[in-house]
This record gives sequence, C-alpha cells and structure tokens, in this order.
Amino acid sequence: MTDTTTDLFHDRKTRASAWFRTLRDRITDAFEALEDSQTGGPTAGLPAGRFEVSETRRASDDGSDAGGGLMSVMRGGRVFEKVGVNVSTVHGRLGEKAQKAMAARGVPGMADDPRFWASGISLVAHMQNPHCPAVHMNTRMFWTPGAWWFGGGSDLNPCIEYDADTAAFHETLREACAPHGADYYDRFKAWADEYFFVPHRGRARGVGGIFYDDLNTGDWEADFAFTQAVGSAFLPAYLPTVEAHRDDPWSDADRDAQLVHRGLYAEYNLVYDRGTKFGLETGHDANAVLMSLPPLAKWV
Repeated sequence: MTDTTTDLFHDRKTRASAWFRTLRDRITDAFEALEDSQTGGPTAGLPAGRFEVSETRRASDDGSDAGGGLMSVMRGGRVFEKVGVNVSTVHGRLGEKAQKAMAARGVPGMADDPRFWASGISLVAHMQNPHCPAVHMNTRMFWTPGAWWFGGGSDLNPCIEYDADTAAFHETLREACAPHGADYYDRFKAWADEYFFVPHRGRARGVGGIFYDDLNTGDWEADFAFTQAVGSAFLPAYLPTVEAHRDDPWSDADRDAQLVHRGLYAEYNLVYDRGTKFGLETGHDANAVLMSLPPLAKWV
C-alpha cells in the first residue's frame, strides 16, 4: 500500500467514524425528546428517561490501545423500557477464529494478514408499550489491508403487528435506497428476510427491513453515501410507528406476547447474529456487545 493510499484511507476512516458519532448524537437527542413529550398513556407518570453514557474499550492481547467507543443506555423511561445506542471505533489484529471466518467469506488477504479497523453504530430499542415495535439498526465500515466494505441496515420487530406500520417502515427504507441503486431495496430486503430468520423456530424474528454486508462497489464515496442514507432514514422510518401507538392501552395478554417475542429476539442475537459473535470474539466490551438483549423476556 502506497503512502498516498494510506493517507486516503486514514481520511476515510476519520470521516466514517465521525459520521457514526454524529448519527448517534442525533438519535439519542430524538429519543430523549420523545421521552419528554410523552405526557399521556399508561406510563406518563414515570420520569422521562435519560441515557447513561459510559466509555468502552477493546481488549488487545498485548495491552496496547485497541480503540473503543461510547455505550449509551436508557432504562425504565416513559416510552423506552430499554434502549441502547452504541458507537465504536476499534482496531488491531483479529483472533484466529475471527480471522478464519473472514477468510472463509473471501476477504482479500485475510488469510495472511489479520490486521483490521472497524467503526460503526448499533442500536436496539425495547419498548414499554407492547403496541410499539422493538427495532434494530446498525451501520458500519470495516477495513483490512486487503479490502474495505460497509454493512448494516434496520429491521422492525413488533410483538403485535400492524400492517400500516410495516408498510410505512419499508416504504421509507425503499425511498432511502432508491437514489443509490435501482435494485438496492429489493436485494437488501430479501437479504434481511433471509438473515433475520430464526431457523430453530422456523420463523422470522420480525417484519423485516433491509440488511447488507460486504458492500464494496469499488466507489468508496458512493458506498459511504448509501450507508449515510440508511442511517439517516432510521428516525423517519421508526418514530411514526412509536408515535402512533405510545398512548395505546395494553392488557396482560399484550405484555405476555411482548415478553415471549423478546425471548425470540434474545435467541436470535445470542445464536446467529454476526455482530454479537464478532464483538465477543474480538475482545470488545461484553456489556456493549450484549446491550441488545431485552431487560425482561419470557419463554413458554
């Protein structure tokens, strides 16, 4: 790699990392504003939720700096029972297991050189009201000496499904994808349907969304712009579904359905999710990696 190429990717890494932090700030501000505006419904008497923010660090084998990030978690709010919004920028050398997995995916040079750099944002929200859907969103950039790529997406996970919410969520994602690739929405929706399927339950974990990984068209600027569009689409896609149902009354049966669905969500994240596996295998803060798990769940 030439000095010019090294400088170029240093600049690109800096820009990507800064964008993920900006997106994090935008989302946490919007979620706290939603808490403040919740003046009706069954949880109106609770204090407005606020994020607790802590630094995370990646553990390296030799004790050297390997990066880290911010873990922001809100618990017991008026709207959110638990929501986490994490950002991180980490680097170092992949462990043998992670390196082999990357090499098996065809990452150029990974079989011989385990160095990596990764930055991204990851969000999971579990709601107080069972009529408000849980949601997941993440976007990331990954770099190795032989390759770079983007990945991410968002998907809706209601325990009580509303067709209008599903349609509106998907339409917002379709509009975000359209300027970047005529086939992006259809491709990445199909990928999400496949990726967020729970084989041992024989069902999807939610109503889908979009998912993409290993995105490298050869045009870094275009792929970064698309990843920014996916992140920017999250709030317009999700907030209307919350605002439509946050004042709805719920029954014990509704709460039971919510807890059972959370069990399905936890099963998926612990058994199949790539991000969970990667985070734990590369020494990132375990609490941050497992932030996605619900505060309460139930199995029948």
